Amino acid sequence: MVENARVSPLKVLLTLFTATLGLLGCSASQPTRPAAPVAPLAVTPKPYFTPPRAEPAGRVMLGIDVLEADGFAAVKGKRIGLLTHPAGVNRNGLSTVEVLRRAPGVKLVALYAGEHGVYGEFPFEKKYPDHIDPRTGLMVYSLYSGVAYKGKSFKASPAQLKDIDALVVDLQDIGTRSYTFISAMKLALEACFENGKEIIILDRPNPLGGLKVDGPPLDAPWMSYVGAFRVPYVHGLTMGELARLARESHAPGGIDVTETQRAAGKLTIIPMRGWTRSMRWSETGLTWVATSNGIQDFAAVQGYPMTGLGTYLGGFRSGVGSQHIFRGISHKTVAREVIERELRALNLPGLQFRVISVPNARSGQPAIGLYAEISDYDAWRPTELSFQLMRLACKLEPKNPFTAAKVGEQNGFIRHMGSEAFMRALQRDGARVDLEFWLKQWREQARVYQELSKRYWLYK
Repeated sequence: MVENARVSPLKVLLTLFTATLGLLGCSASQPTRPAAPVAPLAVTPKPYFTPPRAEPAGRVMLGIDVLEADGFAAVKGKRIGLLTHPAGVNRNGLSTVEVLRRAPGVKLVALYAGEHGVYGEFPFEKKYPDHIDPRTGLMVYSLYSGVAYKGKSFKASPAQLKDIDALVVDLQDIGTRSYTFISAMKLALEACFENGKEIIILDRPNPLGGLKVDGPPLDAPWMSYVGAFRVPYVHGLTMGELARLARESHAPGGIDVTETQRAAGKLTIIPMRGWTRSMRWSETGLTWVATSNGIQDFAAVQGYPMTGLGTYLGGFRSGVGSQHIFRGISHKTVAREVIERELRALNLPGLQFRVISVPNARSGQPAIGLYAEISDYDAWRPTELSFQLMRLACKLEPKNPFTAAKVGEQNGFIRHMGSEAFMRALQRDGARVDLEFWLKQWREQARVYQELSKRYWLYK
C-alpha cells in the first residue's frame, strides 16, 4: 500500500520492528529451461590482469586463501562448479578459476557466471547464453541468459547442475543491495538446495565495512534481481553472512524452497581470517580488482550508494564515462556554481565537495562538476547524498523528474531504491518533500535491522 500521509513515529517503529523480525526469520509464519547453445562466444574475454605485487604478511586471508591453506579439504574428491567473476581472485591476484584448476584432488568441471560474465566481458544488463570458455575448455553456464527457469530468469536449472557435486561461489560484493552479485548467490543457493547440491561460499570482505548500514529497506512487492534481499540499501554483511540470512529466513528475502529442502540443504561457508567488522578496505592489505566496468576502483565502490540512486532519474550525472565514476556530480543544464552552493549548504556529515572536470559520458566534452569526497568515514552516511540530489532535482529542474519519467523508468527506480511510498512522496511534494522525516525513519529501521542481523554475523 502506498503511504500518502505521514504516519506517527510510534506506528513507524512498530511496523518496521515487525517487518524486520519477519525479514530475519524471527516470525513464526511461513511465507523448462531449454538447453542453450554449446559453442564458443564471438566475444574474446579480456586478458588476465597482472597480479598485484606482494603485500606484507598479516593481511586478510580471503575464503579462497583459507581453502588453499587447508589443502582444499572442502572440495577434494568432488566434481565442482565455480560461480565467479573477474574479482574472484586470491590475495596474490590469481584467478580462483586457475587456483581450483591446479588444486590437487579437485575436479573443476564447469563455470557459472552472472551479470558481466566470468571475465567481465559483457556490458551492463547484456544477456548471454551458455558457452564454452576458450581459455579452459570448460562449459560456462550463464545465469544471466534471460531464459527463465520456474519463472526466474537468473536461476540455474537442474540440467546446468547435473554434472557437479558442489557449487563453489567466489563473488566480491560492494555492500550495496542493488548490485546483482548477491542476487546471483541467493538464487544459486536456492537452486542447489532444490537439486540436492552442496553450495560452498568463499567469503570476502564487505568493502564498506561490516558496521555501515544505511538507506531504505526494500518493499516486498518490489523484490527483483536488483533487490533480492529485504535489507537496507547498504546492508553491512559479507557474502557468507547474506547466505546464512537467506537460508534461515522464512520471510520474503529468504530462499524459496520447501522446508524439507531447507533442512536437507548443505551450505558450507569458508570464512576469512583476519577480517573484522570495523576494518576499512585500506586496512585489509588487499588490492581492489574491478567487479564490473562501472566499479573499476574502490572510489567507485564508495560512490555507488552516494550517487547511483540520486542520478537514476532527472538531470544529475554521476561521472559515468569519466575517471570519477559515481563520485563526479554534474547536471545537464544547471550550472556547477548553483549545485555547489546547494550541496555545501547542506553540511552533509562526513562529506566535502571539490571542483573537478567531469567529461560528458556521451559527447566526451569537458564539463565542470563536483567531486564527492569522504572527509570523515565514521560520520559519513552512504546514501544521504543520493536523496538530497533527488530533492534538488525537483527544485532545480522545470519539471518534477519523478512525475515526468515514464512508468517503466519509475518502476525501475523503485526496484533499485526500495520504497514506493518515498517515490510517491517525491511525486506529490517535489522539492517540499520532508526528507529529514524519511532519513530518520530509515536510520531507525537500519538500527533495528543491524541489531537483529547479528545472529548471522561470522565476524566481530
